[in-house]
Amino acid sequence: MTLRLSVDPASATAPYEQLRAQISDQARSGRLPVGYRLPTVRGLAEELGLAAGTVAKTYRALEADGVVETRGRGGTVVAAAGDAAARQAAGAAAGYAAEVHRLGLSRADAEAAVTDALRAAYDR
Repeated sequence: MTLRLSVDPASATAPYEQLRAQISDQARSGRLPVGYRLPTVRGLAEELGLAAGTVAKTYRALEADGVVETRGRGGTVVAAAGDAAARQAAGAAAGYAAEVHRLGLSRADAEAAVTDALRAAYDR
């Protein structure tokens, strides 16, 4: 399994975002299996001719997205997709709960809004 990445310096998209999108796509599609160890920040930066800070920013964004996890000396590895999806859903739910509470909606009204949204998304 080989990580295939490229950065287009002429692109309007920032290099860290180009990397983030490519790694995320490869991880979510299964081309990079769960547990696959990504190159070190310095190693990938050197390979692609980027600043180490650019690669570090990419890895931090991927970790925030739940695509990878950092295991200290174990390096940065592709996270389990189910875990990432569950973490993203929990984060979205927490954000929703905080927002409807701030808006003053009752719990029943907030739950009804979620039920309606889920019905619309799943019962097409």
